[in-house]
Amino acid sequence: MLLKEVARFSLQHRMYKYIGSIENSNNLLTAKGYGYRKSNAYLSDNVDPMERIRAKEINQTDCAHPFVIVAGEEGGSLEGWSLEGVLLLIRHGDRGPMAHVRGIGEVDCGYENDPALARYVSFLQNSTTSSTTGGHWMKTGPFHGFPLLPAASKLCLLAQLTHKGIAQMLHVGDIIRQTYANALGLNTRVPISTLRTTPLNASEGVTNPTPGSQYTIDDVVIYSTRYRRTFQSAMALLFGVLPAEKWLALQIQESHSLSYCFSDCACPQAEKLKKMLANEMNGHLAKHPAIGAIAQWIGAALLQNPLSAGQQVNPLEIRDALLAHICHAAPLPCRKIRTNVNVADGRRFGTKVGSSTQDPLGFDVINIDQDESALGGVVGPPVNTEQPDDLDATEQEPEIEGCVEKSHVLALMSYIHWAGMKELYSTTMRQQGLLRSYGLLRNIVANMLKMISGDRVKFVLYSGHDKTFEYLIASLGVQLDNPFIPYASRMAFEVYKSDKDTQYYFRLVYNGRDVTNTIDVCESGKSLNVPRGIRGGRGHLCPIENIIRFIHDDYFLSLNASNYKDACLAQTKQDGYF
Repeated sequence: MLLKEVARFSLQHRMYKYIGSIENSNNLLTAKGYGYRKSNAYLSDNVDPMERIRAKEINQTDCAHPFVIVAGEEGGSLEGWSLEGVLLLIRHGDRGPMAHVRGIGEVDCGYENDPALARYVSFLQNSTTSSTTGGHWMKTGPFHGFPLLPAASKLCLLAQLTHKGIAQMLHVGDIIRQTYANALGLNTRVPISTLRTTPLNASEGVTNPTPGSQYTIDDVVIYSTRYRRTFQSAMALLFGVLPAEKWLALQIQESHSLSYCFSDCACPQAEKLKKMLANEMNGHLAKHPAIGAIAQWIGAALLQNPLSAGQQVNPLEIRDALLAHICHAAPLPCRKIRTNVNVADGRRFGTKVGSSTQDPLGFDVINIDQDESALGGVVGPPVNTEQPDDLDATEQEPEIEGCVEKSHVLALMSYIHWAGMKELYSTTMRQQGLLRSYGLLRNIVANMLKMISGDRVKFVLYSGHDKTFEYLIASLGVQLDNPFIPYASRMAFEVYKSDKDTQYYFRLVYNGRDVTNTIDVCESGKSLNVPRGIRGGRGHLCPIENIIRFIHDDYFLSLNASNYKDACLAQTKQDGYF
């Protein structure tokens, strides 16, 4: 049973102790009022050693602290191969939670004593050019007027990037610069006469300190979804890669979809698959009411807007809210039932059920990503929270205080990890991934062909979301140990040419790990194993023709279709799904 797996990760006796206390106490699950006070920090020393190990693992893998972001198996200098280009997909950096979280104002989401962050902030605050003014991007285009830094240095604003998130992306940028910039010539000046100017690479804002030479602009292509956190993440990363003069000349193109579907977006079948997947996840949760009870308990302590009676909190929403505490070394919250609390008027926590709240600082918070706030669409089975008919709404009750314990967190996180793996590698997710990421893969392959045909494009950046990764991973069949995409994640498609002939290959490196041979089109002997030169070790190379053939000929075979349009309309007579 799953609960045995959960117990193995979270100390069986402790987990059942807390599950039992939660499930057997309707008072705890239907508390009328709450008081917020601090408990121990998530990684405090006063915990069981096994719990501490598991807690530390979650803290490191899911939070991606800037100091743990280091170069891995990224290439750039494979023996006998020349790097022709890199296509980099990133997830934005650390952000505030997607839902209104109780007591979030007490969480410090700042990041200090980071030289790269201090240098970037100083540059933006002291730079006034045609490209930036007052820390805002002033180039014409969809991101005109967007701030380059979060509105507050220490607060976790709703769905907004934090300064820690900026620091993460600067560190990723440093890795990209060290690994790829020189090999691709991104920071090399060329004679002005050899430059080619297009509407997307106009030289506005570029200085020319060396007479007769200038930085090439059209070797870098940048895409971002129109959210502050993805735009700010892309710009911070690129500041760590490029010279300031070239950085100021960049043009950023907008992706209108978090899946980067480009022109292949309308797909009714993908929406049906999304609902099917949500139902599958709901079914898993329904079989484990103890986990549902834990989610309810933590959610009541964390979330500012309570659920209506009979609604089940989304475990992924709880995970997102917990990470706001865990990733910033904040205490886990507590709650307390108060006496003489009148709930007859439909108000709890001082706000109407289902109402939204203003940002406490009055900052203009735009572009809240509702697709992320859905967090997979898991709703779960209803939990019985109805009060007896004869309950007096102002009845005196004893005060019952309880805190979110590490055992609660570890049990819930273990379940979410298990369910996440089930979801990511389910047939339904694979089919949805194929449909959602088709446009992105087509764009990636098209840019690969540009790189191997002598086009100026050398580096393409897609600044996206966790879902962008999940769809692409599912479509390619990449095998991962963690179903969740940490903040500041990176996935690089490296394009190589053989020094001996005109053969072209590519590698896929995810967060520093070479995963090329896990891709369906590259596994089972379809890729080469070559030495990595001075870097040591070996790397896998997959023929580019494999992924070209896949996208043009074989992509829709598992969907019983031959093209995107038919795949998006395909249905079976039995239940309307393929």
